Amino acid sequence: MSERPAPGAAGDGWPEGLPRGKVRPILIHPHPDLRRVCEFAGYLSAAEQQDLAGDLLASMYHAQGRGLAAPQIGRAHRVFVMDAGWKAGRASPLVALDPEIVDQSTETDEAEEQCLSIPGQPMVVSRPAWVTACWYDLQGKRHQRQLTGAEARIFQHEFDHLDGRLIVDVT
Repeated sequence: MSERPAPGAAGDGWPEGLPRGKVRPILIHPHPDLRRVCEFAGYLSAAEQQDLAGDLLASMYHAQGRGLAAPQIGRAHRVFVMDAGWKAGRASPLVALDPEIVDQSTETDEAEEQCLSIPGQPMVVSRPAWVTACWYDLQGKRHQRQLTGAEARIFQHEFDHLDGRLIVDVT
């Protein structure tokens, strides 16, 4: 069975108005930049935010991932991208600038996670079953949403990267 092709052509789920990014090398653990606490993305210009988001999406899709954080491509800014549905044919990319987790369930869920920075080493990780997350989009609009299932897990995984945490730390 082959992997589903990543979004790449016009009208395929790529965020409207976001220029196509460049595929960047993904840092591999134990690279020290993966342990850095990231700086706020709000200090970047709008053009820098768009370039970073485009590069993150291009790199994530190229690597067949469902999420990628800026430190994974060597950028210490609080930005990540995710797309929980593209592998099932429901592309819904999300660009999260300066994300926060403002609430979470006390109920936890254990599941296997993989990390593009720790290839070939899936780990079982326990995480809150749902989170209420906030973030800014590329237009500066603040979003708040309760996430469950794969979206909650991916959001938490990528959020951890922004504070220098990896799945080897949260198992």
